[in-house]
Amino acid sequence: MISHKKSQKAQEPQKRSKVRSCGLGVFCASLRLLMIAVVVLMPLTAQASQAEVRTTVQGVFEQLKSHNYSALYDLLPASARSRMSRERFVGALQRAQGFYQLDRMDIGAIKVSGNLAVVDTVLYGRVVNPIQAEGKIVAQQYLIREEGKWRVATGDQPTVKKFLASNPAFGKGFRIRAPQIFIKQNDKWVEFNATRAPKKQA
Repeated sequence: MISHKKSQKAQEPQKRSKVRSCGLGVFCASLRLLMIAVVVLMPLTAQASQAEVRTTVQGVFEQLKSHNYSALYDLLPASARSRMSRERFVGALQRAQGFYQLDRMDIGAIKVSGNLAVVDTVLYGRVVNPIQAEGKIVAQQYLIREEGKWRVATGDQPTVKKFLASNPAFGKGFRIRAPQIFIKQNDKWVEFNATRAPKKQA
């Protein structure tokens, strides 16, 4: 009888050890599953953010093309809306619309980092006043996410400068470039610059 009790006592540490090993195994398996989920979901989240940014940029272009400037005002960052009223914003764009006509837009590389995004775009259209010519603008669109929505800050220089100053590493994998304007002459794109003679696009 005594021998049987001793045997049970000897087996108890082994049982506890097996329980601990089993619990540790379950924990490790759960941790591996969590790591796999993170690795799988991270690209999906990045892709979702890029899709949202693309949709916003395309929406802005459609608003510009259809001259729906009041709706476009709602897509500006809060800082831009605080400095310019809706009436002033709409009026400025209405005065400029007689000089050009937008046709289409190509969307290139998209870089998203947290609540910041930069998108390469090429806008095609026509200059209608004072001359008539095909034109295109190669520009980067800057976006900031506010209150869960992407807002375009491309024309808001103070916001863009603050955006770049607070994120010096952002441009390392995405070279920041100034906008370029081209007009077509003799079936070739020529860069337009008011301060120097036009030059052909490389």
